[in-house]
Amino acid sequence: MMISVKDAEGKQYDAAKHSEVYGLQKITEAESKRTTVCYSYFLPNGGAEMCSSPKERIYYVIKGSITVCGPDEKHVLNEGDLIYIAPGEERNMVINGGKPAEVLVTIVTP
Repeated sequence: MMISVKDAEGKQYDAAKHSEVYGLQKITEAESKRTTVCYSYFLPNGGAEMCSSPKERIYYVIKGSITVCGPDEKHVLNEGDLIYIAPGEERNMVINGGKPAEVLVTIVTP
C-alpha cells in the first residue's frame, strides 16, 4: 500500500521534551507499521532536551540550522544535511542563528 500526503495535510503533534516546536505527523506507525515521518517547525528559541529513545531517528534539515549534541559529540547541521541517531543514543538539539528551522524527522520502531 502506498501512502500519499499533501503539503498541508497531517496530524498535529506535541513532541515530548521539545520546546517551541510545531509539527505535523505525515505518516504514522498505524499506517506504515514501523515508521513515523514528521515535519517539525522550530521557533528560534526551540529545541529538544537531552534524552534517548529505543527508536532509530533521522533528522533532515529542510531550512535553517540546528545543532545536535550527544554526551561527547556535537554536530552542526545546515539546510540539506541529515543525521542518523541510533536507538538508545542520548542527544539534545538547539536551533542556531536566531531563525526558525524546519526539520523532517523519520522515526523507525524496532
